[in-house]
Amino acid sequence: MISPYNDEYFMRQALVEAKHAFSLDEVPVGAVIVCKNQIIARGHNLTETLTDVTAHAEIQAITAASQYLGAKYLKGCTLYVTLEPCCMCAGALYWTQIDKVVFGARDEIRGAGQHENSLYHPTTLVTNGVLQEECSLLMKEFFASKRK
Repeated sequence: MISPYNDEYFMRQALVEAKHAFSLDEVPVGAVIVCKNQIIARGHNLTETLTDVTAHAEIQAITAASQYLGAKYLKGCTLYVTLEPCCMCAGALYWTQIDKVVFGARDEIRGAGQHENSLYHPTTLVTNGVLQEECSLLMKEFFASKRK
């Protein structure tokens, strides 16, 4: 039997978080952290709500996962995030030593992948393009609503 828990399933959960951010008039980025096929943390952008430029979805999820595990390292965990992490978030993920980062849409301007040297920990596997269309569409809808 095929497990219903796969990258697409967990990215859909990150999209739920991104839609929550959208409803708060935040840039719609959502994240979940998974350990042993269980979501242990959720996060979405709260930079406007908290008046804090560091309140990205990934940072919110990292903090929640660390509290859940009672540890600063997230070995054995995977982050699913709807948008490619920025340099700040990739740096934070480096320090967590997370096993895997899966993102949906690329951020061609601010994404960590735009930099020649990898900002992720050398043992971290990075996968992209999971539900890329849905993740991109949500961002486009948000910014289109801002231009009206």
